[in-house]
Amino acid sequence: MVHGKKLAKETLLPSVLEDDDAEPESEKLQLGEQIVGQTEFNARGPKDQCSSPDGNMQDGGERQGEEKVEEEENEREERGGEERVSSEEDYDTDLEIEDKEEAYDPTGQTCYVEACKKYQVVPASYFLRHMQNSELSMMHRGLGPQGTKALAVPLVTNTSILRLNLRDNWMEEMGGAAIAEMLKENCYITEVDLSDNNLGDDGAKAIAAMLKENSTLVNLNLSGNHFTDKSAEYLGPALMINTKLQHLDLSYNTLGKSAGSIAGNIYLRTVDLSCNGFSKEGAIALGQALKDNSVLEELNVSNNRIPPEGAIRLAMGLRVNKTIKSLNIGKNPIQDAGCYGILKCMQENPNSAMETLDFGDIIVNQDFEDLYTAVKEMLPGLTVNYGGRFGIFRKAKA
Repeated sequence: MVHGKKLAKETLLPSVLEDDDAEPESEKLQLGEQIVGQTEFNARGPKDQCSSPDGNMQDGGERQGEEKVEEEENEREERGGEERVSSEEDYDTDLEIEDKEEAYDPTGQTCYVEACKKYQVVPASYFLRHMQNSELSMMHRGLGPQGTKALAVPLVTNTSILRLNLRDNWMEEMGGAAIAEMLKENCYITEVDLSDNNLGDDGAKAIAAMLKENSTLVNLNLSGNHFTDKSAEYLGPALMINTKLQHLDLSYNTLGKSAGSIAGNIYLRTVDLSCNGFSKEGAIALGQALKDNSVLEELNVSNNRIPPEGAIRLAMGLRVNKTIKSLNIGKNPIQDAGCYGILKCMQENPNSAMETLDFGDIIVNQDFEDLYTAVKEMLPGLTVNYGGRFGIFRKAKA
């Protein structure tokens, strides 16, 4: 409001600002008081009588004429006062609006453009047009690390976007760290897709640090980011601290045997660990985690090179688990023995909540189908998907 004060000072005291030999302030005040006193006397004199120049009283007709003139003057003064007040109010409002626009950019567009200048990238016009939507999808835009950093700046204070999809932008660890820092501050975004961005283990470390502080994310997709066992070591403890995240996709990484620390989280409801290649050791760790987990409802461990022994050890956790409703273990070399062992554990668990078992692309035998028929009597809502049964394609003898 400095500009407003300066303008007001120039308006109210022009003689002081322009004349160095102006009369003292006390004399000005006395002069002002005299003028005010005269104005009040002329405006508020007796309405029923007026004095003539020689001091004699004027007659009634003249008094009425004077009263009429005086009333008209009073009305003009009142109208002038209202106009002055209205003008002053408009003036103050204009100043407030100007200051507010300078102090805060509600759209974030100016902030984004300045960030793009700083990081030497071209502003994404799509982002400028849709940054006030509830859902922002910017897949395959080639943002890169610098473009992602610029994008993260206005997102820190954005209150409109609830779902953010930045899939396949090759943001690498630097861009991933920028998004992670943004999510520490933003308390509106609930869903984020950062899949296929080559975040690496360092990016996973930044995401893990964010998960320890963020309390709004519900759904997080980190598929295809070259995560290794090192990433799992970062993410596992963070997921034990985070109490809000419910759905996590870590498919198409190479987490290895440390995958069990992910499924052991006691707050996640769905976890996708498909295509991580964690083999027997990872399956054993998952089985142990499922013994203690009482929240997880959906688990996808398809295409992980799990052998029959790994499947049976994983089934040990299913024997006591009470919450898993869906298990996808298809496209693994567990053979019919592994499928039979998992289904047998379902039969031995009277508290099982299992609704869907997916053994996609795995061929089973007649013993498995007979067991499935028996388990269906105990769990009538159970649906089992498998790749077929041995012998059904054999040609009938002539």
